[in-house]
Amino acid sequence: MMGLYRIYIDEVGNHDLSHTDDPNHRFLSLTGVILESKYTYQVLIPEMDAIKRKYFQTDPDVPVIFHRSDMINHRPPFSCLNDLTIEQQFNRDILDALAGWNYLVITVAIDKKEHLNKYAVWHYHPYHYCLSVLLERFVLFLYYKNNLGDVMVETRGGKEDEKLKSSFTRLYEQGTDHIASDLWQRTLTSRELKVKPKTANIAGLQLADLIAHPSRREILIEHQMVIDQRNIFGDQISAILRQSKYYRSGNGQIEGYGKKLLP
Repeated sequence: MMGLYRIYIDEVGNHDLSHTDDPNHRFLSLTGVILESKYTYQVLIPEMDAIKRKYFQTDPDVPVIFHRSDMINHRPPFSCLNDLTIEQQFNRDILDALAGWNYLVITVAIDKKEHLNKYAVWHYHPYHYCLSVLLERFVLFLYYKNNLGDVMVETRGGKEDEKLKSSFTRLYEQGTDHIASDLWQRTLTSRELKVKPKTANIAGLQLADLIAHPSRREILIEHQMVIDQRNIFGDQISAILRQSKYYRSGNGQIEGYGKKLLP
């Protein structure tokens, strides 16, 4: 039976090419989380909501949105995480959920400085380049599994959203050098990119937000793009992704499939 899947995409970094010497701006990554739609409704949403109700005061008209930056800095509504005991218990529940939920991950990162050096005269738009490579892998996932799917990203605002929608439609209509347009059109259910704000409380986008930064960090460390020997909570998330969540080739290879560093 053919399944219906959606990939939820989160960005870490920015597409700015004018400050690539700054280590804080040098790298951009896109992380996509692939979820079967029925599973999202039946399992992910209720279980994520249960964690929120367990720890955080909720106003029925103001939903709690999992956002990594707010959570690690204990900003409202996550102020209760200032209590170390509560934080440790919450972290265990999050790790258990990330290990137990059924999803696949693809992260594509780009070294913008190296990209400019390599393509001094002409270069790709970093975000759109990452998106095309990420979605090539999603299209192949759908094709090999005989499934259909669509794509959702968090809004980037105004003109950026319009450019992104146009870029997506071009991919759908024209394909890429590696995957012909007919395969995009056979596997994707819409030529329209779905764009939602963080306030929309989309469980898939929140899941992508939780894992995007740890996944990017892992790629950069593996390729010796950064040196970071800290032992942080994100490393435990990365271990879960490595064990069972990254998209893999038929022989189990992750590099180039679930993880990709672009030149």
